[in-house]
Amino acid sequence: VLRPASSRRGAAPARRKAPAAASVRDVSRRLDRRAFPRLNPRRVQICMTAARTFVERGYEATSVNEVAAAVGVTKAGLYHYISSKDALLFDIMTLGMDWLDEDVVKVVAEIADTETRFRETISRHALLTAGNEPWITALLDEMHGLPPADRRKIEERKRIYFDRVRGMIRALQAKGRVRPIDATVATYVILGMIIWIPRWFRPRRRLRADEVASGVAAIALNGLFVTRKKNWVIE
Repeated sequence: VLRPASSRRGAAPARRKAPAAASVRDVSRRLDRRAFPRLNPRRVQICMTAARTFVERGYEATSVNEVAAAVGVTKAGLYHYISSKDALLFDIMTLGMDWLDEDVVKVVAEIADTETRFRETISRHALLTAGNEPWITALLDEMHGLPPADRRKIEERKRIYFDRVRGMIRALQAKGRVRPIDATVATYVILGMIIWIPRWFRPRRRLRADEVASGVAAIALNGLFVTRKKNWVIE
């Protein structure tokens, strides 16, 4: 959560209160039981297990039999839920983008203030990435396994989110709130920091997921903004 540590005397009240950020536990619980229009809960479980198997073994090297064994069903039982390994990979990537839309984009959409909306976007994205199992985020970089038509669909969704973040940076630069660096470079750097979390973070060790998310968000935001009007505390 981003909140002002203190307010200036006589400062105008905020136009809209930012929504409270979910805890890592709440995020994980929602992800476990959420049913999207295209995926029932059993398919969500299959996607999560398959994503982990693909990351550990490599997508190309993993057979449908190995995915079925990891899920705990027969190959025929797995094909009750999927049509092919390629289709399963597409479902996994679609699920990852759906989570981003659900837990980040839709939540911040009604925040009127651009700076608050941007800060919440980065903080929530970092928390979602650190608090969730890392497999789907890692696979979002593995686009080569998708058929061209499906690859274009995922790339388009990623581009829309990238453009949304870059648009907020440009709007804040126009107000003099963000350093005058190339907005495209800034967007790649910030999103790269978040997407890289699963590459090194190991849950259940010294750092908690919320601590990692707060640290990454703080480094990204503090490096981007010029002198602040308020002292922000990231919780």
